[in-house]
Amino acid sequence: MSSAQSSQSIFGPRYLALSIGIILAAMTIGFEGLAVTTVAPVIAGDLQGLHLFGWIFSAYLLAQIVGTLVIGRQIDRKGPAVLFTIAILLFAVGLIMAAVANNMYVLIGSRALQGFGAGAMYTCIYTAISLSYPDELRAKILGALGTAYVLPSMLGPYVAGVIAQQWSWRFVFWGVLPFLLLAVLLSLPVFRKLKMPSVQEKKESGVIRLSVLLAIGTGVFLSGLGMLPKILGIALLLIGLALMVQPLRKLLPTGTLTFRSGLPSLIASRGLFFAAYVFTQNFLVLALTDTKGMAPDRAGLIVASAALSWCIIAILQARWDAADQGRGRNKRIIAGILLMIVGIAIMVWIPAVNIVLAVLGEIIAGIGIGLAHTVSGTVAFSLAKEGESGQVSGSLQFADSFTPGVAIGIGGAIIAMSQTGGLSLEAAITIAMMFNLALILLSLFASARTKQGESAEPSPLSSRHAG
Repeated sequence: MSSAQSSQSIFGPRYLALSIGIILAAMTIGFEGLAVTTVAPVIAGDLQGLHLFGWIFSAYLLAQIVGTLVIGRQIDRKGPAVLFTIAILLFAVGLIMAAVANNMYVLIGSRALQGFGAGAMYTCIYTAISLSYPDELRAKILGALGTAYVLPSMLGPYVAGVIAQQWSWRFVFWGVLPFLLLAVLLSLPVFRKLKMPSVQEKKESGVIRLSVLLAIGTGVFLSGLGMLPKILGIALLLIGLALMVQPLRKLLPTGTLTFRSGLPSLIASRGLFFAAYVFTQNFLVLALTDTKGMAPDRAGLIVASAALSWCIIAILQARWDAADQGRGRNKRIIAGILLMIVGIAIMVWIPAVNIVLAVLGEIIAGIGIGLAHTVSGTVAFSLAKEGESGQVSGSLQFADSFTPGVAIGIGGAIIAMSQTGGLSLEAAITIAMMFNLALILLSLFASARTKQGESAEPSPLSSRHAG
């Protein structure tokens, strides 16, 4: 391979350390998150905190929102190196706190640190990709990054279960630290060399306040969902929504909430289709285990089929992107969403779902998300103005964390209310899956709006309002 060819590979000499470093960082975050999903019941039982079980995940989600938005607004001025270092340290401290936690409150606090660190790390990673790789390589590194995040979903739960059973759940957290250290050693030296474009200073006061307000509002909203249809639940739901509106309008790209053409609609579409994918994974497992009587490990293997097809397509799409020089990106996003619609539709009617339909639906949905998710990141960076890499990175990460969390909360509330109304669990999950199908259809509409804005000037990331 010639020197010129090598330099145009994400694993060529110029990009090797950074590529391996950010891939390891993504795998570390992915493994830790999925491992906790497996060992959370054991942790809650061991620490006598089953009544606080939901906060193992909620604390992570809410802190991730803050970390993503705060770092996304700071990184364009301060660069990724210092902020990435802070994010790594917070994530590492969170891992150590979790490993030594002697009660649920310490464990929940550790999860908050992990969530903030993970959100900030991913924002720094996306910014480094935007700054370091030319457009023709972004599809390749984003494909590799997607694969790096998905691969743990095939091994993480099983490995975490073995560790917890053979030794202790605490070793799950200790075991992540060496991989985190290796990721830092490889990527941080490259991060330090990155120079942010000089841009006019923007007056963006109150970002931290708005981010915290959004996290509080989301927490109140999710708490209210869990209490429906009680009066207190309805009250908390409305209060949470009221607290969320202003931060969402000010912290997201202008026009995101109204699907303005270009970058705003792309962010909205990504949040919706990724929420639909995560929603499907969570509720399909519930359906297979609790209504079909399937063993958890077997249900996990069915869900892993989507991860496998995601990985394969994430790699192939980089080749397609190189072949058409990026001209077919929007078509691939739409094709991915359409495939997700087909895959989810196959699994909507839970009474009819069997192993064959579940595997088929998961494989098709995995192909769809492998196309749409990876390509949407490449398109987002191409639409960003100079000096806005950090804000775009933060918006992408926000779409991947906020919308799925809210959608899953709504799905849980749908199931709870359906069962309160006398419906079976099978019927309740079917209704929830119909809601999920509506999400992905809405994502398709938003994606069509993105295409309208491709030829126009990239939409500004104004902090004034997103409605």
